[in-house]
Amino acid sequence: MKHAEIIIIGGGVVGASVAFHLTQRGAKSVLILERETEQGKGSTGRATGGVRAQFETEINVKMSLYSLDFFRNREFDCGYEPRGYLLFVTGEKGLDYLKLNVETQKSLGVKDVEIVDTKTIAEICPILNCEDIIGGSFGARDGFINPLAVMNGFTKTALKNGAKIEYETKVFSIETEGGKVVAVETSKGRIECEKLVLCSGAWAKKLAKTAGIDLPVEPQKRQIIWAKSEDALPENLPMVIDLETGFHFRPARDFTNSANDSDISDEIFFAYPDPDEKSSFDTNFDETFVEKVYERAKHRSPFLYRTKPILEKCRAGLYENTPDHHAILGGCSIAGLYFANGFSGHGVMHSPATGRALSEIMLDGKASFLDVSCLNLARFATGKLLHETAFI
Repeated sequence: MKHAEIIIIGGGVVGASVAFHLTQRGAKSVLILERETEQGKGSTGRATGGVRAQFETEINVKMSLYSLDFFRNREFDCGYEPRGYLLFVTGEKGLDYLKLNVETQKSLGVKDVEIVDTKTIAEICPILNCEDIIGGSFGARDGFINPLAVMNGFTKTALKNGAKIEYETKVFSIETEGGKVVAVETSKGRIECEKLVLCSGAWAKKLAKTAGIDLPVEPQKRQIIWAKSEDALPENLPMVIDLETGFHFRPARDFTNSANDSDISDEIFFAYPDPDEKSSFDTNFDETFVEKVYERAKHRSPFLYRTKPILEKCRAGLYENTPDHHAILGGCSIAGLYFANGFSGHGVMHSPATGRALSEIMLDGKASFLDVSCLNLARFATGKLLHETAFI
């Protein structure tokens, strides 16, 4: 193909969502360019599949509310499991923060979210050492999805609606003329277009630069321990997060398995954001990370400390971080060039809201279902940054 009205660079869950929403609106000439032999080999396939509305900022809460509703009610199975998210703290400052957040979340329409005491936390998650925990928050409608199922559902519908996808197509540069997008140069040749949206995650910065745009998105390696326990996990174990350290765990799921491995009862994911991890594109799992995580599990959960890592299942992926840990959605000074980047770990969970927002911005000039203008690229130049503490 030498021409498409709209090109989407990146066939992961975000790019697939943009294609889905564009074609739902009637756009016919939509082309996804995927550099791999198949979708899901980037960050989407390495995600843990969590989804929550327990955020600090209004925009993140609203993005989550829309997306959670989408996951619950789609015609294709998203693998949604409302197991809940349990956030806990050991200090009064952290508890005050959670109380304020829960008030905000409830005011925005989040249901079944509440502040919980130590006794309730121990009941929700009996494998936690709660001796120093003073409280937390629990959102019962938060939970898990299958990132690959969501991506595939978006893609199949988009293709049925007329979109096309080209695999093994690496984009080298964006061509502009007179201040607007005119084409991309790829490993399969030049492809002309009128509109272009970058959905290439942590790799977007380099491509944006070819169009003269400084996109403040940096890669950040994140690693996950996949471990096996001698005993079964507690029934209905939620996502559990130490808000002060970022240490977190959830039941393990093999998203590459069509059955979603829903019967796994003795395997678990756990991790924490290693402050020593430098910005890089390295996605090789580092076995020295195992000792670091288990050292944190030793106090917090003796149950986790006794598990055994399954090294062949442990993995690493990339976050695409922005300076304020919020996404960049919308256009820029180059006409026809749009971004859906910088999700800082929340790309999968916010993919439905992102796809709709970009489709409306690209076709109508602005997103009307939700005001996402605070996520524009210009905020980094004007200093109007957002603030979110609840990221891991």
